[in-house]
Amino acid sequence: MKFLRFVMLFMILLTLVACQKEDYVPNVPTDESLPEMTLEELAFYDGKQGRPAYIAVQGWIYDVSGSSLWINGEHNGYSAGQDLTAIILSQSPHGLSTLSRVPIVAKLVVE
Repeated sequence: MKFLRFVMLFMILLTLVACQKEDYVPNVPTDESLPEMTLEELAFYDGKQGRPAYIAVQGWIYDVSGSSLWINGEHNGYSAGQDLTAIILSQSPHGLSTLSRVPIVAKLVVE
């Protein structure tokens, strides 16, 4: 009985750890039909003057326009229209976890 309880507790713990993994982004598409965008093209989508606000992270381009945290393409001193991978991985308190809340609109192509 104690062994069964131990196994169940261990499984619950593993599940909780897996769900809290910081780099887990559940909305990464498997569909290969997404458009591709270069860094130069991404720069246009800065959230200014009515343009959408897009950011690139780990090769995916996310539309953060609908996020209340990205006002006029700005969030915590960072601007949309850029690859923010390094910033999000090294400085962001939430890491990749909040990206699951915004849609992926393209793949980043580095030329």
